Amino acid sequence: MLQSTIALISSLVITAILLPWLIIYMHANKEGQEIRDEGPKWHQKKSGTPTMGGTVFVLAAALSTVWVTIWQGVMSKTVWILLISLLGYGIIGFLDDGLKLHFKRNLGLRAWQKLLLQILIAVVIVLIATSDGFGFKLWLPILGVTTSIGLFTIFTIIWLVGYSNAVNLSDGIDGLATGLTIIAYGTYAYLAYRQHQIAILTYCLAIIGGLIAFFIFNHKPAKIFMGDAGSLALGGGLAAVSLFLNRPWSLLLIGIVFVCETASVMMQVASFQLTGKRIFKMTPIHHHFEMLGWSEWKVDFVFWLVGLIGSAIYLMIWG
Repeated sequence: MLQSTIALISSLVITAILLPWLIIYMHANKEGQEIRDEGPKWHQKKSGTPTMGGTVFVLAAALSTVWVTIWQGVMSKTVWILLISLLGYGIIGFLDDGLKLHFKRNLGLRAWQKLLLQILIAVVIVLIATSDGFGFKLWLPILGVTTSIGLFTIFTIIWLVGYSNAVNLSDGIDGLATGLTIIAYGTYAYLAYRQHQIAILTYCLAIIGGLIAFFIFNHKPAKIFMGDAGSLALGGGLAAVSLFLNRPWSLLLIGIVFVCETASVMMQVASFQLTGKRIFKMTPIHHHFEMLGWSEWKVDFVFWLVGLIGSAIYLMIWG
């Protein structure tokens, strides 16, 4: 456990050192986030805030995971798969952010391009996992417990793509996604410790360390945003951890806020298409509460509390 904690410290220090340099560089080159016109009007003042901060804590977490797991003697295919999920989705986000900055707009990769790349990363992960003889047992409603590689493949694609996008949707208020993912990765770190999965524990702690340092610069008023490079990577990493701890359904509670954010968008779109009416003032749902007059800090604290409660309930019942 103590050795794994060094990954947290390593990632924290690397992120804390490099982030200020990225902020200075982006300000010097006038490269910042373009705020979408359909968002809350008061968010327009955030336009020009440096973004792509996720590249720093993702690389810091990956580097720290590699050297600490090698030092511990627990480097394995599982570690490489987790790193592929983190870096693979991070690269997709990096491309998306890069296009937005280059063309000075809020649109990066096309939706179909992003989805195709996300599915590709998920397929690569499945291929590596099955080649390693990963012993999975997946419980599905009606079907019960299954070890079918076909069903595992479909489920993994849905899980990785779904949660990478879910965390991305939650990254719309200063510090919100950062706090939520610290809670989620902290919960999985505890579960990994209980299951004696030292490599996964090290990976989770490395990400937490990077996020703690990032939060210093990302809380309101944010000096830098994580961008898709951070949010997609964090979501893909969470989904992979839940799978390799053989607890995929745990994300429905541990990641309950991400589920609600995604569900709110789906409900809004479905309602508008079918009835022409909107259920919420704005989605994802954190914007709905902003439109009701909640401050960003209030939204943060309430949503973080919901995330903590979801994790606590899971740990009390199934932990």
